[in-house]
Amino acid sequence: SSGINAEYGVTMQAKVIPARELLRTLRRGASNFVKVVEVGPRDGLQNVKSVVPTDIKIQLIDRLSDCGFQSVESTSFVSPKWVPQLADSKDVLSGITRSVGTEYPVLVPNLKGLELALDSNVSEIGIFTAASESFCKKNTNCSIAESFERFKLVLDLAQQHSVKVRAYVSCIAGCPYEGAVKASKVAEGSEDLLAMGCYEVSLGDTIGVGTPGVINHVLDNVLSAVPPEKLALHCHDTYGQALANVLVGLQRDIRVFDSSVAGLGGCPYAKGASGNVASEDLLYLLHGSGLDTGIDLQKVIETGNFISDFLQRQNLSKVGVATTN
Repeated sequence: SSGINAEYGVTMQAKVIPARELLRTLRRGASNFVKVVEVGPRDGLQNVKSVVPTDIKIQLIDRLSDCGFQSVESTSFVSPKWVPQLADSKDVLSGITRSVGTEYPVLVPNLKGLELALDSNVSEIGIFTAASESFCKKNTNCSIAESFERFKLVLDLAQQHSVKVRAYVSCIAGCPYEGAVKASKVAEGSEDLLAMGCYEVSLGDTIGVGTPGVINHVLDNVLSAVPPEKLALHCHDTYGQALANVLVGLQRDIRVFDSSVAGLGGCPYAKGASGNVASEDLLYLLHGSGLDTGIDLQKVIETGNFISDFLQRQNLSKVGVATTN
């Protein structure tokens, strides 16, 4: 192994599963229903340079609700100084049409963020840390240990208001500053977050360097500490590995995956990191494998074209492009 693979510690081999056996592994034991968490309005738009008008964000969220997503991550209550794109979070949440059966979680970095979110009548929040000390300091301006101290205050207030808390662990497969990340750190952090009261931990390959072998190795460690029904995968497609990594998650009985319409997104603290796996591509894979999501793929394709046209950017969903051109 050499080059980028060596840098991120990619030395293990993924188990090869024949196609006919693959379908059987996806249907054995675990549910045939897969929950897809749409993160485009928050994780997707936060990296867009030009400010997206509030009414366009509202239209995007409403369209995604109409597609049938059970969860649409809508915005973030962070300082406008750090993420100016999301400075209108309060106006966005007051303007959307909330659908029955759909959650509209928001990201909060600290207690102040939660207090602002509570004023907007949120029922679910996301908190975030990393498996890498350097990335955590760049992203949250504190160490991993300090981020957990903040979480205690946030979780306490959230529980008082019956607000559900989902946690994100970034850089599970590699860090832009440190290179390889220890899978044991990912497992330890995930276990601690669940013990603190988070209902689910989303494992993020933030810079998209993970391969099936690496993700399998990470899951070997994490699943030794927590059950698969408490986990989600959040795969970026920088090196074209996202769907392959999703398949690994499916084989390990994970049934929640984050994605972004039209492949919107990236990471402001990781140079060259492209967007999340496109929701359209993920849905095409899941539906084609006999799995149910409750989501209308055609409506998602139309929504991806809508936001791509507005942003005057290429639609990064291969399914979106293939079915439109």
